[in-house]
Amino acid sequence: MKLFDFAFFIESFPKILAKLPVTLLISVAAFAAAVIIGFIVALIKIYRVPVLQRLADLYISFIRGTPVLVQLYIICYGIPKIIYYEQVNFNRFTMVDVNLIPGVIYVLVAYSVNIGAYQAETIRSAIEAVGRGQVEAASSVGMTTAQTMTHVVIPQAFVIALPNFGNALISAIKDTSLVFVAGVIDILAEARILGARVFNYLEVYIGAALVYWIICIVVEVLIKKLEEHIRRYDRSIV
Repeated sequence: MKLFDFAFFIESFPKILAKLPVTLLISVAAFAAAVIIGFIVALIKIYRVPVLQRLADLYISFIRGTPVLVQLYIICYGIPKIIYYEQVNFNRFTMVDVNLIPGVIYVLVAYSVNIGAYQAETIRSAIEAVGRGQVEAASSVGMTTAQTMTHVVIPQAFVIALPNFGNALISAIKDTSLVFVAGVIDILAEARILGARVFNYLEVYIGAALVYWIICIVVEVLIKKLEEHIRRYDRSIV
């Protein structure tokens, strides 16, 4: 028995790395959808839309108060059951075969909903951090609310929220390690499969950890470069 089988580690690492596109697809697509969800929820909270504001508060509270793994299970088991229930009782979704829906769809829905709750608070605080005087100045020159939001508020709020966006994306990449519950084979799931064949789990888990680590370093560097590029035009930051 070897403490660490280096040959097996070298052999399995490319196979684990081959699942990188799956992890990136899930994390990036879910994060992009989450930003849209978060922006809508943030606007609902900022403008205090009746009824919807209460629902937004409930949504954020539930997501932030429950583990993402539990949310994955609810989505993965809940959506098929709802579709099947509608088919049996109301004769809807007749063209949808629940068994043919890829597990990655459930994963994207679950992660989008999860990340969106956190991004809603990030975006809301970033929008509210933009000076009220700039909004009033835009209104005084005849800009509509939509124009003010598009040309004045959102660009500045994006710069403020960018570091949090980077952290959220890194967290999303790491959280994808739970997608095996939906039958999706990502980096960690592939490592588990390879390790189970010869019971060399330490080697494959270290390999998976290195892949996640490298991805997060690259994302962190890219976000930092983007932030520096954007902030170089901001004369207020010297």
